[in-house]
Parts: sequence; C-alpha cells; structure tokens
Amino acid sequence: MIDNAVHPADDQTAEALLRADLARGDAMADSVLPILQYLLAAEDSALFSDEILARVRGMVADLARQIVEQLYLGEADAGQFAEDLEDLSRTFMADALLLSHIHSLALEWQMTERLQTRMALDPVVSPLVQAMLASAEGPIHGLAVSWLAAQARWCQAQRGMSLPLDELPGDLLHRVLLAVRGMMAVRAGTLRKTAAERLAATEAGIRRRYDEGATRLSLASRLLTGLGGASHIALSVGHAGVALFFTALAAGSGLRREAAVLATHEAQLARLALALRAAGLNAPDIEKQFLAIHPEAMLPEGFERLGVDVAVSILASGRQGG
Repeated sequence: MIDNAVHPADDQTAEALLRADLARGDAMADSVLPILQYLLAAEDSALFSDEILARVRGMVADLARQIVEQLYLGEADAGQFAEDLEDLSRTFMADALLLSHIHSLALEWQMTERLQTRMALDPVVSPLVQAMLASAEGPIHGLAVSWLAAQARWCQAQRGMSLPLDELPGDLLHRVLLAVRGMMAVRAGTLRKTAAERLAATEAGIRRRYDEGATRLSLASRLLTGLGGASHIALSVGHAGVALFFTALAAGSGLRREAAVLATHEAQLARLALALRAAGLNAPDIEKQFLAIHPEAMLPEGFERLGVDVAVSILASGRQGG
C-alpha cells in the first residue's frame, strides 16, 4: 500500500515499489470475481461489504426480472416465473464480464455517496456539468442535458438497486440475450415452437428499442470527447464528479472503465497513481485526487520524477488493463 511509511531514495526505487504494488493489486483484483461469485451464492458474506453484495444481487435480479417479464408478459404462473428468475440470475452471475461491470457500478455508487457526504459533491450536477449547462446552446450543451438526465435516472436506479437493460453496454446486452437463449434451450431440451417464437420476439424487441448512444456511459464518453483538448479537466473528481472522472480516467490511462473504478479501492493505490500519471496528471494534481479519494494515502518519494511513458509501461504490465 502506498503510504507515508515508504520512502524510496530515488525514482528507480519508486518505480520498483509501484511495480511490486501493482503486482499485489493484480493478485487482489484476480480474486475479486471468484470470491464475489462464491459469496453471491453463499449465505456468509462477511468477507465483502454487505452493501456491495446486496447491490450486485439487486442489479442481477433486476436484469433477470426484466427479461422474464418480457418473455411471459404475465402468462407464466408464479412458480415458473420464480424458477426462471432464479435460473437466469444464476446464469448472469456466472458471466465474469457482466458481473465485473455490475460490480463496478456498485463500487461507483458507493464512491458517489461517499464523496457526496465528505465533499458535498452532487451525484448528478458537478461543477463541470454546471459549466457545460451554462454554456451557449450547442453540441456540448445538448450532450450535457442528455447526460444529466441519464445520470439522474442512474442515481435513482442505484437507490433501488436496479439496472435497466437499455443501460448496458452493447456487448454486454448481447451476452445477456445469448445467455437467455441458452437457458431457454437447456430448459426445453429443444425449444418448442411457441417458446422459440416468444424468445425471438422478446429478443427482437429489446434489440429494436436499444440505443447504445443514449446510454449513460456512452453519453459520458461523448461529452468528454466534445471537450477536446480540455478533457483533462475531468481528471479532477471534485470538479467533474465521480461518473465523468471514471470515464476520463479510463480514457486517459487506457484501462477498461471497470478497472479504472476498481483502481480506487484501497488495495489498488499503485494502479490509481499510475493511471492518473499515465493520463497526464503531474504529481501535485495526483496528490489532490488522492486527498479526495484516499486522504490517508501518500505517494512514494520519487514519484514526481516518474515519466508518463514509464507509468504507461508499468500499468500495461498489469493484468487489469484494456
């Protein structure tokens, strides 16, 4: 862990420390999903936050409920509905990519609430978003309005531990639909004509209504792209807000957004420091972000001499990259 107990003599020692800390972070990150899958299926959840587990369970169950409701349109009996809901939830929990995404959303909401309490940071209207909304009518203003609405809906969904299907990234929605198709095929052995037709109609309807460009995460990416050379201002969590900060951190560092979110865990401080440096921040600005996210942590001596290219190289040597 990066703290004030570590005082390397030079930048080479700082690099070695960061590489070692990143390796330990990799080991921890590699264990997250297997442990999470186990705890979601088990009664004992002492090793993970009850809040995170409950939120992940809630979002998984909500995804399954949306699918099953559309499959049967109220025609299934209560027993069949409950059985399909349980089976589909279990199928979703076994999908590492889907579970990683849902877990990252739970962590994002946890930080959103934490910084709202600690810094009075509004979960929807951050200072950066306020500035965008105050700008003259144009592409940025319009995107900011759309993103504001999407972020407000997401916050409301998180309070209810839910996740709308149409907020999933396109590749994950495709995996969800394939999983439903697979479950139905296994359930029936070979799909009966009526079941196959119902499944095809449900899938077609979901795909027809889906617009990835309107999702919260897509709007966030487009909003930052619209800032052009000024997009680095979103690397301040207190200015951009948690959601846009994570999107900017992922884009700037080359990490998957899920990995960027996980990097803010207390066991991933080396990854966070390296990601911020790889994204172009200097040591004083990185210290400001640590003060906001992990006020008890400190960068190692010599970190200020670590070049962006070295940070990118170290980060790429880890196993949680893009």
